[in-house]
Amino acid sequence: MSTFETLPRVEPGLGTGSAGGRGRGVGSAPGKASTLATLPKSPGGRPEPPLGAGRAGAGGRATPRREKRRPEGPLPGRLGERAEAAAAQASSPTMPWPLLPLLLLLLLAASGAQTTRPCFPGCQCEVETFGLFDSFSLTRVDCSGLGPHIVPVPIPLDTAHLDLSSNRLETVNESVLAGPGYTTLSGLDLSYNLLTSLSPTAFSRLRYLESLDLSHNGLAALPAESFTSSPLSDVNLSHNRLREVSVSAFATHSQGRTLHVDLSHNLLHRLLPDSSRAGQPAPTIQSLNLAWNRLRAVPDLRGLPLRYLSLDGNPLAAIGPGTFEGLAGLTHLSLGSLQGLPMLAPHSFHELQGLQVLDLSSNPRLRWAGPEVFSGLGSLQELDLSGTGLVPLPEKLLVHLPALQSISVGQGVQCRRLVREGTYPRQPGFTPKVALHCIDTQELAARGSNTL
Repeated sequence: MSTFETLPRVEPGLGTGSAGGRGRGVGSAPGKASTLATLPKSPGGRPEPPLGAGRAGAGGRATPRREKRRPEGPLPGRLGERAEAAAAQASSPTMPWPLLPLLLLLLLAASGAQTTRPCFPGCQCEVETFGLFDSFSLTRVDCSGLGPHIVPVPIPLDTAHLDLSSNRLETVNESVLAGPGYTTLSGLDLSYNLLTSLSPTAFSRLRYLESLDLSHNGLAALPAESFTSSPLSDVNLSHNRLREVSVSAFATHSQGRTLHVDLSHNLLHRLLPDSSRAGQPAPTIQSLNLAWNRLRAVPDLRGLPLRYLSLDGNPLAAIGPGTFEGLAGLTHLSLGSLQGLPMLAPHSFHELQGLQVLDLSSNPRLRWAGPEVFSGLGSLQELDLSGTGLVPLPEKLLVHLPALQSISVGQGVQCRRLVREGTYPRQPGFTPKVALHCIDTQELAARGSNTL
């Protein structure tokens, strides 16, 4: 049982999935639930496969085409609410019969119908229609697993999402992503290809692009101002070969929209701070996944509106006062499976006054330097210490964590804050006692399974 199972998905999204409906190739500490909803851990307690695993090989064979299924369920937002309300009223026995045809018509107008349409040879086009008499439509085009000859591919004018994954593409430039249907494209999947570089103007014509998946390629560099022409909200660059990236590369035409960036499973040893010039849009990164890279120090992220940050699996040399300077707005921080970090210095998190969730799990070599390590975390509510050397807990821990509600301290062991009010009536000057009450959730589950 994980302390962090109920955390909101970033989706926000942190998040929320990558383009094409495929799970994002992010990574974090193995063998535990994710603190950041968009940052799942590597299964089995081991790091993810080596970089490039699962891609088309040098021999020219394409990655097998993966089946994609669109999620089924109620219509989103107000369309679904109107449809449900109309259906409920139409089934009412007291409904006046003259209103019944009108309500059925509204129900049909609110519902979306899915059909297929003629498409470029080898591709699949799925159309979803909305509105009265199907007056509005969006098309999802799947051209994955066909080979590099597929580009440039003509697409319908109303295309909202294009999947070009697993095609052994070695380059993407402006001419590859040109045509009438590309002007309104909002989602693009280029994952599982053989891309080693990007043209600086590759996405310059995609003025409505919101989601971009470039994961599982061989990208070694990211051109400056690659995304300035698009209002991106989700960029997946995981499982590439990036060694150095500038934060300024993620300046987008977002008009204030928050951005989720996944840079996990690369070769990053340095993240350059934002150096945007006057008049240029500043990066609006809210969720940043830097898990499983080669960072030996926490990068300078000042000036970013960060709320979610994962540094899982990095060989961080030290964490001390000033490490997180300028990140007062951070609410979720994951530092699981750090490679070789033996100790946290006192006041290491003093700058994170708004932090609510802290994950330090799967750090068996981590040792206490005193409860002052958590000094300044006045808003912290959830703490994961499972798989660490930080047990037993110091008696004065709760003094520095006044808002703490729960702690995970081991396999299935969870502690919750318990306030003992004492007897009534209370005596003058009485102060309630605060303690941690720990239970073995696995033992409770075993007992429950044997109870009739």
